[in-house]
Amino acid sequence: MTEKFVPPERVAREADTVVDVRREGEYADGHVPGAVHVPFEQFRDPSDRTEGTLPTPAAFASLLSGAGIAPDDRIVAYDGGCGVYASRFLVTAEVLGHEADRLRLLDGDLEAWARTHETTSAVLETPETNYACRRLDGGPLISAAELEDALDGDAVVVDTRDPIEYDTVHLPGAVNVQWRALVDGETRRLKPREETAAILETDGLVPGRPIRLYCNTARRLSFVYAVLCELGYNDVAFYEGGIDAWAAYGGPVETTAPDVP
Repeated sequence: MTEKFVPPERVAREADTVVDVRREGEYADGHVPGAVHVPFEQFRDPSDRTEGTLPTPAAFASLLSGAGIAPDDRIVAYDGGCGVYASRFLVTAEVLGHEADRLRLLDGDLEAWARTHETTSAVLETPETNYACRRLDGGPLISAAELEDALDGDAVVVDTRDPIEYDTVHLPGAVNVQWRALVDGETRRLKPREETAAILETDGLVPGRPIRLYCNTARRLSFVYAVLCELGYNDVAFYEGGIDAWAAYGGPVETTAPDVP
């Protein structure tokens, strides 16, 4: 089991590298003391040079070097959106070679942190590092062909888009999982483990079955991936391309919701 969600009280006392992925103005207004800043929009690449919105290894390495992050740092990332943007940072780092068990999320976001801990507007001065990364062989990122193979196997294919997107078109047999259903709206933190597991199992996502995720905006996919890792699912992978890339590949689609196994 890989721990992914760390409560604020532990983040406050542990010597991790804390990464704030919010916009510049939000970071300047107040952040977790000691947090470095890596804005969300800077580690996305909407061009067709990479799958989905993944940046190139060189661009990501330059960004993390400038923030003072080292390749062996244990990282805790957070945002202002319950972790859905920060989880995208962690997935990007994992695909580009950062050790997965050294990548974690603040359980909640800055609002959840500020309910019990102070924030600061002081900017942390960090020396530049020599962060190097590369695409991880055998990592969680899969190709369109591998996703197509999963449609004919025992895998649960999971669509993490909004219901209206899912109802319009989705991969054959895919179930729709909403990341917000896994978060407590009042605390902004992940729901209790048993409750979260029950929600996922209702949609057929049970430990022991391969899980294959896809989306159009990869932050939603990334959050669900982090939750599955937290709960001990050990065969989870994701496709970065989204429905448009899938259609360009020539993959099959349907508009009828499947019966959940």
